[in-house]
Order: sequence, then C-alpha cells, then structure tokens
Amino acid sequence: MPVSRLPQLPQDEVDTELRKQQIAQMRDYYGQLHRVANVAFHIRTANLADCHDNAAAQSGLYAVTPQSLPRKYRTYAREALNIAWARPTVISVADGSPAAQAGIVAGDEIISFNGELIPLTGTANWMTKWFARNGVKPVEAILRRGGEDHTVTIAPVKGCAIPVHYVTQEDVNAYTDGERIVLYAGIVDIAKTDAQLAVIIGHELAHVNLEHIQKKKQNELLGTVAGFVVDAALKSAMVDSRGVFTREFGKAGALAYSVGFEREADYVGAYYAVRAGYDLAGAEEIWRMMGLKHPASIQFARTHPATPTRFIQMQKVAAEIAEKRARGEALTPDLRFMQAEQPPMQSGETMH
Repeated sequence: MPVSRLPQLPQDEVDTELRKQQIAQMRDYYGQLHRVANVAFHIRTANLADCHDNAAAQSGLYAVTPQSLPRKYRTYAREALNIAWARPTVISVADGSPAAQAGIVAGDEIISFNGELIPLTGTANWMTKWFARNGVKPVEAILRRGGEDHTVTIAPVKGCAIPVHYVTQEDVNAYTDGERIVLYAGIVDIAKTDAQLAVIIGHELAHVNLEHIQKKKQNELLGTVAGFVVDAALKSAMVDSRGVFTREFGKAGALAYSVGFEREADYVGAYYAVRAGYDLAGAEEIWRMMGLKHPASIQFARTHPATPTRFIQMQKVAAEIAEKRARGEALTPDLRFMQAEQPPMQSGETMH
C-alpha cells in the first residue's frame, strides 16, 4: 500500500491532458502513414513490370472522414487532422503522383469522382476500389478548398496492386502474406531516411514477386510428406512415433532456403528502391539499427541473414548498381542462384 502523500489530480486536468496526447498520437500516426504511403507509391509504380498481372490504377491520394475511422478516434479526429464531417478530407498526397499533378493538396475536401459522390464511411477502401475499377481513364474530381468548389482532372497510373499498411505496433518488423505488406511502427522509426524505408518496402515486394511464400509452403509440404513416410514406416514396424517426423520434417522444409530467400529479397528490393529514385548511399545503416534493436540478429541467423551480412550485401549491391549505371546498363537484378548461408540452430529473426 502506498505511504506517500500524493497530490490531488483533478479529473478535468487529467482529461485535458488525455485529449492532448490522443491528438498528438493521431497526428504522428498520420504523419508516418503519409511517409509510408509516399514511398510505397513510388516503389509500386516504378516496379510495375515485376508485378506482372498484379497491377491496379494508382492516384497517390488518401482521404478520410471522422465516420470512416474507428469509433474510439472520432471524438478528437476532427481537431487532430482538421477534417470535415460532411466530406472526405485529403490527408496524404504522394509526391509527383497523379493527384499531386492535378493540384490536389492535403486539406482539400473531395466531393466526387466523375459525378459519383464519395461515401463518408469506408472512404479510403472505397477510393482504392473505385480507381481499380476505373483503370487509367482520366477522372474528373470535384473538390472544395477555402469554401469554393474546383474541378480537376486526375490521370491515374498503373502500379503493383499490393496494399502497404502501417500499424502502430512497436515491433521492429515488417512482413508480407502475399496479399498485403505490413510495416510496424518500430521499423518505420528506425528507417531514418526514405531510402532506408524504400529498401524495406522493396524487400517485401520482392518476396511477393519472387513467389517466396509459395516456395516456402511447397518446401514445407515436401518435408511434411517425407516425415509422414517415416512415421508410417515406423508405425508398420509397431513403433508409435506420434507423428514427430511429420511435424519436424515439415518445420525443416519450411526453413529450407529461408536465409537465401531473405538475401534475395534484400538484393532485389535494393534494385526496386533505386528504380523508384532513392539513393542507396547510407541505406545499409538500417541493418546496424536492426542489430541494436535485435542483438541476437548480429550473430545468429536461422531464418534470416545476420545483420552484418545484410549490411555488407547492401553495400555490394549499391556498388553493383552504380557500375551498371556507369556502363549505361538496365537496372535489372541478376536472378541467378544465390548461395544460401547454412543456418545455425539459433534465431535472430526480425524482418520477414
């Protein structure tokens, strides 16, 4: 039981401070979301050819309403983001995007696309799907700025269709499940430059385009089948292994080439970042920061390369790209087999 004489805390003062912190957190979240969306737009559009049929029209525009946000944020969203209740408000426009070229800026209220009113709930998802259906046909958008309506024309461009999400979890991690890319706040925080953020997003996009997830599942299936054969043979010899070989061979199969896949994603992701206009000078520092946050990753690597390996490889890839540029060659990664490291039995797993 506390024995100190603590000061009285008027509830109204606590509530006022609570609101200030909520507003500050929301502003920080959407500031970081803009940064992620901006880099993601450039990565997706610059590397369209590698995404093959997985492409969709992009505008570089992100808008919300208080009603489209989770209920717990609505009481302070308007004050935090200066957004309207009656119309979606633009809170992010990617640099050089079709929306930016049309003259749209953060703070504009978007009324309609080609005469179709934009809904006040599920706004961001609705806009993404609308542009996907419309394709690259020009869009007449009506917006309100300073109390006056303006009509602008957006000319969408194609880019890789996979969405990139930013979430507030503090884990220093990012991953893809093949359908989306997810970046945690922790990894965005340690990416001190947009180039470092670009190689992270590029890494995850490379996993998708190189079909690493499917290959890992195939390897796991092969291991599982092999283990099942062993378990079945033991069972026929009256030995009950309780399926241990099926489970363990499946795990081993899932880990097969895992480190090599991660190195390959680092390699191709670096090319993706450069194609999108980012300078790799200093981008390798992201792996020193990763080592600080995950000390085990400095030395041990079961599923991912150790951070010193990733640091040096990024330097080598940057030099390789610079040489290709000097010779006037296309910035195409060499996708010949990359020798995977032999993984020790301890894991420094960080980024997928």
